[in-house]
Amino acid sequence: MYIKSSAIGGLAVLVLLGSSLELRAAVNMPEVFGDHMVLQQGVKLPIWGTADPGEKVTVTVGSASGSATAGQNGKWIVKLPPQPATTTPETVTVAGASKTLKFSDVLIGDVWICSGQSNMEFGISMAHNATEAMAKAKLPLIRLFVVPHLTSIDPLFNFSSKDAAHWVVCAPDIVGRVGPWSGFSAVGFFFGREIQKMTGQPMGLIASTWGGTTAEAWTSVDALKKEPELKALADKADQVRAAYPQASTDYNARKALYDADKAKWDKEYGNAFGAAMKEWGAAAAAAQAAHQTPPPKPAAPTVPQPKAPMPANGGQATPGNLFNAMISPLIPYGIKGVAWYQGESNATGGTAGIYETIFSHLITDWRERWAEGDFPFVYVQISILNVPGPATWSLVREAQLKTLSKVPNTAMAVAIDLGSPANVHPTDKYDIGLRLARAAEHVAYGKDIVYSGPVYDKMTVEKNAVHLSFTQTGSGLVIGSAPYLMPGLKPATTANLVGFSICGEDRKWAYADARIDGNNVVVSSTAVAKPIAVRYQWGNFPRQGGNLYNKEGLPASPFRTDDWDELSPVQPKPVVISTKS
Repeated sequence: MYIKSSAIGGLAVLVLLGSSLELRAAVNMPEVFGDHMVLQQGVKLPIWGTADPGEKVTVTVGSASGSATAGQNGKWIVKLPPQPATTTPETVTVAGASKTLKFSDVLIGDVWICSGQSNMEFGISMAHNATEAMAKAKLPLIRLFVVPHLTSIDPLFNFSSKDAAHWVVCAPDIVGRVGPWSGFSAVGFFFGREIQKMTGQPMGLIASTWGGTTAEAWTSVDALKKEPELKALADKADQVRAAYPQASTDYNARKALYDADKAKWDKEYGNAFGAAMKEWGAAAAAAQAAHQTPPPKPAAPTVPQPKAPMPANGGQATPGNLFNAMISPLIPYGIKGVAWYQGESNATGGTAGIYETIFSHLITDWRERWAEGDFPFVYVQISILNVPGPATWSLVREAQLKTLSKVPNTAMAVAIDLGSPANVHPTDKYDIGLRLARAAEHVAYGKDIVYSGPVYDKMTVEKNAVHLSFTQTGSGLVIGSAPYLMPGLKPATTANLVGFSICGEDRKWAYADARIDGNNVVVSSTAVAKPIAVRYQWGNFPRQGGNLYNKEGLPASPFRTDDWDELSPVQPKPVVISTKS
């Protein structure tokens, strides 16, 4: 039901779906509509498609009905009155002059889009608790839809027919094999399962993900052009468009050579290696489920596989291309909100310093285009990775933290305690999904719960100590620990509060002594007589770890009290002068 495509270089192949050739036809519907789908409750329900120009189309959902006339471009849209949630299957009928479409087993409830890069794409069959979770995945009120990997330099009306996507009913034999990477999104699954358990109503989960992608690729070029700080990203998209005609010709020739080389490599090396990796994946999942160290990965072939040529449209790396091909065809499908997990590629790709601007524009852009108001947008703060260089991962985490106060109706799940310094893909997607669901329960469903870990608020200096105050303290601050550790990692100490650094005007950082004082934290160091700034779990991989939680078990977000330019080559480099832990 899911066919993974390579990025398509020929714009004409993708744009054909929005061309007059298809629009001037009998009544037709985008692939997001189908049997087993979930329609969004409580909103003016948008249902749209194509037909012959001037053709009248009537849409019926249960007892609700509405009509529209296709315009000169063949497009039509009907907005039905808000519908209540129902677990009783409905039939949706779309009738034109010469053709009637019927979609069966349709439920009405909540629809969430689960989007981002590889940690959202990471399939359920690779999660540390995959065996147990998949065995209990007979959940007929949850429906899944996976958007295929596609790129385009123009917004698409529909997905490519050769990569047809369909709604499916969540079941043990389904959830582990739909999706581009070892099953349906693990974070999306655990998130949706928790929300559905809370509401008791149908849940539709739409996964639109692509590993290794940046936020600007998921943002429309028009939105990037609105912000001067993002001009270079918009210019990159314009340059790709200008070069497209010649690049398309070149791509077709290079793609033919690549296809032949890849077929030869697969026959000699790739097929055997793929089988070995599949066997290893099953063994690794079993070991992780038993809290054992996974076996070593099979050695990769000594002859590297041929490298695919860059698509003529720049592929998934071009700003706007994923929005055009993987989000635009979903608009304006009725949704409850968005669950997002992305940021690692911006941390490593040179745009960490402007991620706050990119991310806030992405959220605003999607909301404006859906025209459903400020729908809930919940997201995961990126975890850790032991990579050298400037603290760009911290800058992205900080940008995600700042977005909470910059963009309304947002909430964030902290994941820094669930990561691994050696693995950018933590296998504990269960706790991340639960934290994300908890955030959504508050921001989307109005539940009066503690939905966030402690968030830094302000600081005061008293003699040689810094007093930090926090919001989101819940029932109180405590020394805590992660609910799950990747195999081979040691738990953080629970005897003392750790993870804090302190400095004076010389900006030489010292690991600090820290203690909880009510809803405050008091930080000091014998190495810093006159402190001016404090940081908590700062760095791509904060080696000290951190153990500040609230009593509800939610970890504090990393933060800093200063605003120094981390990327400036002229400022003094922060130096840790104490190794006390």
